[in-house]
Amino acid sequence: MKWSRIVASLPFVATAGVAARDLTQKDHSLLRNFPVLGHARYGLELIGPELRQYIVASNDEERPFSRHQRAWIYRSAKGVNNYVGFGTDNDMETLQGYPIIKHRTFARSMAAETEDHAIPCAKVLGGARGRAKAFRPRSVVNVSAMSFGSLSGNAIMAINAGVHLAGAMHNTGEGGLSTYHRQGGELILQIGTGYFGCRDENGEFDLERLVAVVESAPVKAIEIKLSQGAKPGLGGVLPGTKVTKEIAEIRGVVEGKTVVSPSRHTAFHDEDSMLDFVERIATRTGLPVGIKSAVGEMAFWHRLADLMSSTDGPRRGVDFITIDGGEGGTGAAPIVFSDSVALPWAVGFSRVYKTFYEAGLSDDIVFIASGKLGLPLTATQAFAMGADMINVAREAMLAIGCLQTQKCHEDTCPTGVATQNKWLAHGLDPQQKKHRMANYVLTLRKDLLKISDAIGVAHPALIGPEDLELMDGVRRGVALDEVFGYPEGYGRLGLDLAAEIERIMVEGDFVHLGGENEDNRETAATEQPTR
Repeated sequence: MKWSRIVASLPFVATAGVAARDLTQKDHSLLRNFPVLGHARYGLELIGPELRQYIVASNDEERPFSRHQRAWIYRSAKGVNNYVGFGTDNDMETLQGYPIIKHRTFARSMAAETEDHAIPCAKVLGGARGRAKAFRPRSVVNVSAMSFGSLSGNAIMAINAGVHLAGAMHNTGEGGLSTYHRQGGELILQIGTGYFGCRDENGEFDLERLVAVVESAPVKAIEIKLSQGAKPGLGGVLPGTKVTKEIAEIRGVVEGKTVVSPSRHTAFHDEDSMLDFVERIATRTGLPVGIKSAVGEMAFWHRLADLMSSTDGPRRGVDFITIDGGEGGTGAAPIVFSDSVALPWAVGFSRVYKTFYEAGLSDDIVFIASGKLGLPLTATQAFAMGADMINVAREAMLAIGCLQTQKCHEDTCPTGVATQNKWLAHGLDPQQKKHRMANYVLTLRKDLLKISDAIGVAHPALIGPEDLELMDGVRRGVALDEVFGYPEGYGRLGLDLAAEIERIMVEGDFVHLGGENEDNRETAATEQPTR
C-alpha cells in the first residue's frame, strides 16, 4: 500500500520538479511564465512540419512571417545550424513575384573576413551636408523604431544590449528615451507627433529638452517620424490607465492622464517649414537628421526634392530617409490601415528613390528601408533597389522570443516582448536574450556578405537591380530594374562612393567608422553556429 501511494505520487512530484525548473530557468520566456503547460507548445513545434504537411499548411503559407522565415530567425538567434536539406519546398512552378538572385560564374571573393561580419554603410550619414557629428554607421542592419510602452522594459534592454554587442544601432521609437535604452547600444532618437521626451508643459516641441536628452545618451542621429507603415496618417491614444509614473516621466506627460498623439506635426506644417525644423535641430545638436514615412501621395516627395535641390537661399535637406512599407509593422492599428493604407514597401521605395535620383540627390541621402526586410532574400532586394541600410522590427522581436501570436495590442504577449504586464515581462531575461539579438544581426550580415560574394561584389550596396529577377512561376523572370521602371544607373551608388566602400571592404578598414571598436564590446554569440 505504501509503495502504491509512492508510485501514485510520482507524477505530481515530477510535475512539481518540472515547474520548479521552469520557473527558475532563464532561457525560455514561455516556460518561465507558463511552467509545465509551456512544454506543450514545444512539443507541437517539434511535430509541426508533420502536422502542417498532412493537416494544416505548408511551411511558406503562414503570415506575416512564414514558418520557414521564423525558423531561420530563431535558429540564427540561437547560434545553431540554420541550413536546410533536400532542396527547396517552395512551389517554384506557380509562385508569382518570387525574387531570384543571379550569381556570377567567375565572381571573385573580395570582402575581408571579420569575426563580426562587419558591413559599414556605403555613405557617411550627415557627410553630404557637413553635419558636425557626421559618421559612417558600422552596420547596415539596425533595429527599427519600437517604443518602450509598446515593448516591455526587458525587451528594450535585450535589444539595446544586443545591438551593442553586434555594433549596430537602435531606434528609440517615438515614446522617448527610457532607462531601458541605456544598455550601451548606440541610438537613433525618434521624434513623433507627440514630441515625447522633448515637449513642454503644453505638449509643444521644446528644442532645449531635446538637446538635454541627446546629451544624456549615445544618440547618433535624430529621426522625425511623419508616418509609419502600421498606421500611416493615423494618430495614437495611450489610455490613462497605462500612463504609469515611469512612462509619464519618460514621455513628459501627466501620470494617469490619457495621452493623444495627433496624426500630424504641430512644429511644422509643410515641406518648407519641415526643412527649417530639420536644420534647426541639426544646427543645435550637430547630429544628422532624417525623416521616416510610409508612402502615399507623391506630391510631398516631389516638393521635398525640389526644395533640397534648389540653389536659392541657404542649402537645406534631410540627411536620411527611412521608407516604411504599408504592409504594417509592430504598431497596433485598425485593420483597414494595416491592410490597405500606404503603398507596399517595394512600390513606395522605388517611387521615392527615383524622385531623388532624378533630382541628383541620391548620393547625398542615406536611404533606409523598413518593412519585413530582415531576411537575407528580402534584404538583398532592398539593397538592389537602392537602399543603403535596413531596419528590422518584428524580426528583432522574433529573435528575442516573439512567437507571432499577434496579441501585441492586447497586453497579453506570452513571452514578455510586447507587454507592460510585469509577470509576463519577467519571463524575458535581457542578459540571456541580448546574445540572441546579437546573433541574429551577425548572422544576417554574414549571409548578406555571402550573397554579395556570390554576385561578385564586396558590399550589398554594390548589388544592382539587374542582379535580381522576379519570377512568373517557371515561365519567365523580369529583372528588378524593368519591374520598377529603373533606367540604367538607378539603384547604383555613384562611382566615388562605390570605389570608397569597395576599398573599405577589401582592406577591412573598419577602424574609423564612427562606431565602437569591436575590442571594446563583449563577445556577441553564446555559441558559434553549427555548420
